[in-house]
Amino acid sequence: QVQLVESGGGLVQPGGSLRLSCVASGFTMDYLTIGWFRQAPGKEREGVSCINNADAVNTYYADFVKGRFTISRDNAKNALYLEMNSLTSEDTADYYCAAAGTLTTNVKALCVPAGMDYWGKGTLVNVSS
Repeated sequence: QVQLVESGGGLVQPGGSLRLSCVASGFTMDYLTIGWFRQAPGKEREGVSCINNADAVNTYYADFVKGRFTISRDNAKNALYLEMNSLTSEDTADYYCAAAGTLTTNVKALCVPAGMDYWGKGTLVNVSS
C-alpha cells in the first residue's frame, strides 16, 4: 500500500523554526520528483518546494519561502524533509508531502498539485504568538 506520512507540525512563534518529515512506504522515492505543498484556510493548495530525488540537484522553491526553507531527503530512510526558518503567520497552513510518478529536470513545472500522484494527509503548522 502506497503511503506518505508527514510529521513535525505544531504551534510555533513568529520567527521560530520547524522541521517537517515525510516517510514513504509501499514504494521507493529514489527516482521520483517529490515535494512539499501547503494549503491555508480558504486558499488553494500551492507548491512550496520540490526536488528531483534522483540527483537532488534540481530543486524548486516558491518565492515566498526562498532563503527561509530548505528541502532535503534521505533515500536510505525513504524520507523527505522541510526545514523551515523565520516563520511568519503567513506560513500557517496544512503542509502536505507529495510524490510524482515522473522524474524531471524541470522541477518547477511539476511542483503544482496537478503534477503529483501520491499525497500524504498533511500536518498542521500554526505560526502564532
